[in-house]
Amino acid sequence: MNILVVNAGSSSVKYCVFSFPEEKVITQGMIEKIGEKKSKIPTHQKALLAMFKKIKEVISLKKIDAVGHRIVHGGPLIYQPTLLTKQVIRKLHTFDDLAPLHNPYNLLGVILCEKYLHCPHIGVFDTGFHHDLPEKSKTYAIPYQYLKKIRRYGFHGISHEYVALEASHILQKPLSSLRFITCHLGNGASLCAIKNGKSVDTSMGFTPLEGLVMGTRCGDIDPDIVAYLIEKEHLSRKEVFHILEKKSGLKGLAGVNDMRDLLAHIKKGNSRAKLAFDAFCYRIIKYLGAYLAVLGGADGIIFTAGIGEHAPLVRHEVLSAFHFLGIVLDPKKNQKNEVLISKASSTIPVFVIPTNEALMIAMKTKEFLLKKK
Repeated sequence: MNILVVNAGSSSVKYCVFSFPEEKVITQGMIEKIGEKKSKIPTHQKALLAMFKKIKEVISLKKIDAVGHRIVHGGPLIYQPTLLTKQVIRKLHTFDDLAPLHNPYNLLGVILCEKYLHCPHIGVFDTGFHHDLPEKSKTYAIPYQYLKKIRRYGFHGISHEYVALEASHILQKPLSSLRFITCHLGNGASLCAIKNGKSVDTSMGFTPLEGLVMGTRCGDIDPDIVAYLIEKEHLSRKEVFHILEKKSGLKGLAGVNDMRDLLAHIKKGNSRAKLAFDAFCYRIIKYLGAYLAVLGGADGIIFTAGIGEHAPLVRHEVLSAFHFLGIVLDPKKNQKNEVLISKASSTIPVFVIPTNEALMIAMKTKEFLLKKK
């Protein structure tokens, strides 16, 4: 079985073709800078045509058995892997406002792919892993009549589930018996508390704006700041949310949103960069400490995604706060980004596990197809 995985974003399309049962990558790539000035790829349709051209160099499109699409937001009702019919796509578009930087482009990718690949197209949702959050975790303390439409959804679920599964394999224990705290730290960032294989809390909420300090997103703020910016700074609602989504976080504090650039500025003595780094790590420490309490301890702490996998200084700064609990890093292993970076004496093992959302989407697509047979 050959499965194409497509992750269509606002300015890029990532793709990967897997062969099962070997879980072998046949071909993969990314089409970038869609619609940017001087780009050779002005539209998403051109991007997908470029993608198909690359794929056909390795495998005939007729040999693609299914396409798995990453879709960020499935809303309250669509959370399991789902056949993407026209009716389902229309329903998913009603949640565009909840993930405006992702959902419209995810769904555009589906519509365009369906024109060229006449096989099942399956949606796999970033919110899916968090769908069954406990009531006390997913509920906002707002008037009860609004709770049918407003809840904490959580995101990065595909990544959180994948790395937790990988850690369970390392520990040689079933995921259903373990407690993990997974730290997906990239330009977008979130933590997840996992108990017996289920998400019981996560730092993102109704939208991906809640939670940690991120590359360009503010994370947790007092909601009255929005009213202040509109009323006192005379900004429109659209301008305020553009600021909170695209001009805040590390970029807002230090002028850069790439952790590598931030660390380079810190070495040069840049105080704003140091403030941004400290705020970023401090917010992670707060959530990590909270989730240790929620779970009553943990069988593992997992770092993943761009920063989580490649920024030893971030991991050191965060976990230094937990020496009092007996969590101890091995400095050499941490510096080398090894899989197990804690000392043997550490009360909780700490892992660095590269995420593989594409493989997780492919596996869920395959499972969906096999169930339908």
